[in-house]
Amino acid sequence: MSVSGKTAIVTGSNSGIGLGVAEELAKAGAKVVLNSFTDRDEDHKLAEELAAKYGTEVRYIAADMSKGDDCRALVEKAGGCDILVNNAGIQHVAAIDEFPTEKWDAIIAINLSSSFHTIAAALPGMREKGWGRVVNIASAHGLTASPYKSAYVAAKHGIVGLTKTVALETAEQPITCNAICPGYVLTPLVEAQIPDTMKKYDMSREDVVRNVLLERQPSKEFATTEQIGGTVAFLCSPAAEQITGTTISIDGGWTAL
Repeated sequence: MSVSGKTAIVTGSNSGIGLGVAEELAKAGAKVVLNSFTDRDEDHKLAEELAAKYGTEVRYIAADMSKGDDCRALVEKAGGCDILVNNAGIQHVAAIDEFPTEKWDAIIAINLSSSFHTIAAALPGMREKGWGRVVNIASAHGLTASPYKSAYVAAKHGIVGLTKTVALETAEQPITCNAICPGYVLTPLVEAQIPDTMKKYDMSREDVVRNVLLERQPSKEFATTEQIGGTVAFLCSPAAEQITGTTISIDGGWTAL
């Protein structure tokens, strides 16, 4: 699973799933570019800590994934990449007739259009090097739907379609493009929601996790960021050379229902 010497860009990677993916790629020997829209001392310190921990090069490059020019500039500033993981995303929940237009525009821009821009910027360099891996972090909501999440579901379905298109356009080259579709993942953001949900429903932590958060996840267990990172690393390995244009669900059986 070694990707030693390869350069990997992971968008939205200063926390949560993106950070988990970045850690697994760094562990496998990749030179990693972390990213988010902020440009704080702690962002650059995080890169330094990962570099020291895994003995590889880790940089932080700020870029606003809601802006196409920033997305493309991220790839340029990184000096291109061998591995591109499109992970940046936001969420908003509301009925469609009450969904704020600005929220719709932001979700489509960050969750979908950003991947178009980064892929378009990265592919020429991958073709020149004769090797490339694109992994798009979609969602179980890229394969199914839930009410009140119109923008998120539309964007994630779009990511699955974009993945298939890129795979077909690169099918005769040593470049693959796949989508990972996680269910609920235990991230710091999700962890922080549990105490308030316990109070709201007057439930124990175990009942909140099992009956509220993981209601649609048959395994009744969260996926982990390490599992998603490990799957990304697998998709970059020789074993996955003929895996392209498909989705891999890490959802505890959600989409089997």
